[in-house]
Amino acid sequence: MNYRHAFHAANFADCMKHALVHAIVAALARKATPFRVLDTHAGIGLYDLQSEQARRTGEWRDGIGRLETVRDGPLLPWLTLVRGFPAGTYPGSPALVRAMLRPADHLTLCELHPEDAAALRAAFRGDAQVSIHRRDAYEAIGALTPFPERRGLVLLDPPFEAEGEFDRLSAAMARLSGRFRPAVQAAWYPIKHRTPVRAFTDAVAASGLRDVLACELWLREPTDPTRLNGCGLLVVNPPFGFAGTARALLAALHARLSDGERGDGWAVTEVAPE
Repeated sequence: MNYRHAFHAANFADCMKHALVHAIVAALARKATPFRVLDTHAGIGLYDLQSEQARRTGEWRDGIGRLETVRDGPLLPWLTLVRGFPAGTYPGSPALVRAMLRPADHLTLCELHPEDAAALRAAFRGDAQVSIHRRDAYEAIGALTPFPERRGLVLLDPPFEAEGEFDRLSAAMARLSGRFRPAVQAAWYPIKHRTPVRAFTDAVAASGLRDVLACELWLREPTDPTRLNGCGLLVVNPPFGFAGTARALLAALHARLSDGERGDGWAVTEVAPE
């Protein structure tokens, strides 16, 4: 309840997450049948990079700020969409996904923080394709799946403020698969040091989930548990060809965002086969 993403919007972790989410949603849109996206930790949707919170941390400068000169390559489709928003703003996943929906597609947003939930309601007021719920993310997964459309993406993006978040996340992903097997799941996680990440991916594999990829980017060797050294997106049921797309995106992001610190890198690895 204390976490406010406005302090961190458009940082390197956001860029990594949103470039990959953009690729997933674009793949869903290649089929004619409607889809839905459920964003379990939605935030406020669109962030002002000149706000007090953004200026206090300045994290966006080492994220989207380093991508301003990109004019070609695999990042361009996502960046073109980002650049279509008002100057000085950055679209979080609600604004990003909404901009990609076709007339028959839908977006469901969950946000527990009262001020952020109110901001979401104001931003999407009157939009028949967007529904907003102020409720706990993990409870919402059970209440709001399976989708009426029978296909789509569940984006899980917890703030990792509380102890045991990795355990809650892996358990929620297993429950979701039992309720809604065809869903694409994309779960963001921090990489501070490797031990909790290994335990998380091992738990996901042991749960019986199949067809799982871990897409990771780290800007320095992940050995300091007090620092966000990198991040990952665990994807269940990735769209056809997504692994190759993810590799191209992560390589391009690494080339722009890395300062060449020892132990930096990126990877796309199979956590569980089909």
